[in-house]
Amino acid sequence: MALLIAQTVAAEAPATPPAPPPSCEGASYEAFDFWVGEWDVYPNAEGAPDKVAESRIEKVSAGCAIRETWMPLQGRGGTSLSAYDPKTEGWHQLWVGGQPGRVFFDGGAVEGSMILTGYWGKAQDGTPLLVRMTYSLREDGSVRQHGQASKDQGLSWADYFDLIYRPKDATE
Repeated sequence: MALLIAQTVAAEAPATPPAPPPSCEGASYEAFDFWVGEWDVYPNAEGAPDKVAESRIEKVSAGCAIRETWMPLQGRGGTSLSAYDPKTEGWHQLWVGGQPGRVFFDGGAVEGSMILTGYWGKAQDGTPLLVRMTYSLREDGSVRQHGQASKDQGLSWADYFDLIYRPKDATE
């Protein structure tokens, strides 16, 4: 009988709700928010005004990640997922393009910019390329994504790509 009463009391006792998960708020989690938006993407070169892509950058996963949907006007698209990791105190990005494989980038906020570095592709001689991408918010509200590549593990760098993300409402 005591067992039956104990089971009944236990069944009627309110369950303790689980603790809510930690939020993804604060300066470290928001350091890449300047990239969130709907963009038209152009080469950052004199006399090269033609748009090369559109890109949708959005906060996902309860604000804990930033997803890019890259939609080039020619060629295959791709997707990146970027997130801040409080354990490593850094940002990490996974890029999957329209070809087999994936690329991992790591880095973080540096003086208002986001700098992410990872091995992506190979030079003509087959040497793996270390690619450093620097994302910077510009005064006009656009974002520059400047890619540099290194064949010597970061001892020297050469320009690899240079893009300007302009807000869609500013270019239509």
